[in-house]
Amino acid sequence: MDKRDATDDDPDRSLALQALNEPLKREGFEAYYAEDDILHVRHIATRTVSQPINPHRPLTPAEAKRREQLTAYLDVCSEDELIEEVLMPMFRQLGFHRITAAGHQDKALEYGKDIWMRYTLPTQHVLYFGIQTKKGKIDSSGMTKQDNKNVAEIHNQGLMMLGHVIFDPETSRNVLVDHAFIVAGGVITKQARNWLGSKLDVTKRSQIMFMDREDILNLYTVTNIPLPAAALRSSDTSPFDDEIPF
Repeated sequence: MDKRDATDDDPDRSLALQALNEPLKREGFEAYYAEDDILHVRHIATRTVSQPINPHRPLTPAEAKRREQLTAYLDVCSEDELIEEVLMPMFRQLGFHRITAAGHQDKALEYGKDIWMRYTLPTQHVLYFGIQTKKGKIDSSGMTKQDNKNVAEIHNQGLMMLGHVIFDPETSRNVLVDHAFIVAGGVITKQARNWLGSKLDVTKRSQIMFMDREDILNLYTVTNIPLPAAALRSSDTSPFDDEIPF
């Protein structure tokens, strides 16, 4: 299905794609060519792309441009926009289910969780995840800047997240969070990672995981998720649009 192998009677591989999709659609899947002209297969009902995700592979020119647009968006978006416009679509595309944002209006009910979600293993066992999101940098300094967060505070919120139950309406029962994600829209400094690693004992080390801006950018780009509308609008704005003509 590589377009470089096209024949004279099927230059864009549309006939081959049609023939391939006949058996796939009976199983609930469809093949399609993305913007990179590479064949992908997705589940029709959930729109989940069934492809191995390698966020460390070289990016195509189109992907590199989308990554730059997303970087500019992360510089100006709020924490709620980071959650709703970036993280929730990304985790949904990665196969997580029941992704629910706690929001920031009722802090008393969060218990350290900005998002909770679940992931079903091939064995049909279910794991529950909580996400603590911070917009800026996470550091380990004694006095942090206005937009930065101290890793000790994040560590306490992660432990709080693991210790409180969430209610799953689909199963009508309370469940504990199995794993906690600490997600930063900025950078998690090396000193903060080292401090947190030294504080986690053997039982908690597999339960608390990190994601910083680089992880978000790479995962969001390679999963081929549409950019937030605000990111597209800002990239289309010329730097000379606001100038006053003489």
